[in-house]
Amino acid sequence: MTTPEGLRPFKFAAAIEGNQHEGGVRRLIKNAQLAEEYGYDGVVVPDHLGNQAGPFAALGALAASTKKLRLGTSVLANPLRHPVVVAKEATTIDVLSGGRFELGIGAGWIKSEFDAAGIEFLSGPERLAQLEESLIVLDGLLRGQEVQFKGKYYQVDGIKGTPRPRQGPRPPIAVGGGGPKILKLAAKYADTVSIATRSTAGGKMLMSDFTLEATQRRVEIVKEAAGERFKDITLNWALAAVVLTDDRESIADMAISMLEQGEAAKNADFVDKIEVDRPLTKEEFLNSPYLAIGTAEEIADQLRKTRAETGLSFAGVFPTQMEAFSPVVEILKGE
Repeated sequence: MTTPEGLRPFKFAAAIEGNQHEGGVRRLIKNAQLAEEYGYDGVVVPDHLGNQAGPFAALGALAASTKKLRLGTSVLANPLRHPVVVAKEATTIDVLSGGRFELGIGAGWIKSEFDAAGIEFLSGPERLAQLEESLIVLDGLLRGQEVQFKGKYYQVDGIKGTPRPRQGPRPPIAVGGGGPKILKLAAKYADTVSIATRSTAGGKMLMSDFTLEATQRRVEIVKEAAGERFKDITLNWALAAVVLTDDRESIADMAISMLEQGEAAKNADFVDKIEVDRPLTKEEFLNSPYLAIGTAEEIADQLRKTRAETGLSFAGVFPTQMEAFSPVVEILKGE
């Protein structure tokens, strides 16, 4: 099946982690190889200071143990590393992987990690301003250029980006979020913009942002801020839940009930990710771009509708969803 005119082909990425819940760091390689077998376009590794592999070392291992997968970070916490250091690591991975690296980077958001490490956690506006400076520096260095930059947070005096990456003009950059400010920043600099939901200070996703209409509003923010370059931007989103079932209506009823119970259902992974700032109707729930519920064919149809209504074409899934979502990848591959 061909891609409808004016829409980007579907791409799919799976997040993978090397932690005790997934069999340790060595399991990370096996999970990436499985993703390749399932037909995913890429895998991404997160960047936190807890019990998981460091992103660049992990990607170096994956560059040697996979053949076609795109390899990315989702996402680097910018305040943890100077952009000159990030550029060096990024272009090295791009060379080692034969031009398969994609740099996902954000402002950092888990304050407790910064506090535990003794790293200053700046205010939200400061971290966004710091991220913008970093993106300017990275853009030049990832192109192999010599960079001169004098900002508030970074001062770079004539350093040249090396090694020269395999991809031209540079490896793609992904930035995203749920709030208007980060989305406008992403629209200005990123090749891929991730349309996320807003979240609480504790990292829970706000239920009100799950609706199709709220997602469309966030896409419009990107479109307006990007201007002419919007046509060159890939829109990405991550599925909060993947449930294969022959009875999506009943699953929706049960999930809505669990969300309303809150604490009574705290052991459910799906409920644990979400802050119910307002309940969704059943129709909103079933039409949400972030909730994939039904048979593989029903979910595939839902993603086609999401793409048609929003332009979102690059879907990501969490580590525990990779196998369950693979039949959908098989259906939509090439569309």
